[in-house]
Amino acid sequence: MGKPKSRYLFTSLLAAGVLALGACVTINVYFPAAEAQQAAEEFVEKVLGEDAAQGENPQSFQAPAHEGFDVASLFISSAHAQQADITIRTPAIQAIQSRMEARFQSSLKPHFDSGALGFGQDGRVVLRDATQVGLKDRVAVNQLVAEENRDRDAVYREIAVANNHPEWEGQIRETFAKQWVASARAGWWYQDADGAWKQK
Repeated sequence: MGKPKSRYLFTSLLAAGVLALGACVTINVYFPAAEAQQAAEEFVEKVLGEDAAQGENPQSFQAPAHEGFDVASLFISSAHAQQADITIRTPAIQAIQSRMEARFQSSLKPHFDSGALGFGQDGRVVLRDATQVGLKDRVAVNQLVAEENRDRDAVYREIAVANNHPEWEGQIRETFAKQWVASARAGWWYQDADGAWKQK
């Protein structure tokens, strides 16, 4: 008579373990790299303008297709699955984007064309070659770079917070750093992963 009870107890423990696994899967939200890349591409290309160069291989930024059955998907609620989206359409983010777009088109773009400015490996703008800027304009250019970098730091943080994951700020920054380079026009300068300057 002891065997049926033991079997029932084992089944109950197994079910409890599966439920616990489901809870763990729901809590551990992954960083949605493909969605973040798409958001970065949309944001960056709006800032740089319609004449910005497109990425060399746009298909590489699409989310990979998932084949087969994923057991974990049984335990992930639809609400949790929706957290994979990255929003960049809050009033705060759009206000920063508008400032960056206006600044780039009116002031920064000629300095990227001349090679004075470049895209840093950290997603910021760097005064790469001050000799390309006239003496009378250097103070103004340094001020523009400082303002731009304040907005860039703010928008990376704001995107992470707007998506309820402030801990994603570093990954958002890294994603945007790659996208600035991917969307850059031929001839513009950027830093590679080791900090060396290269011309696109």
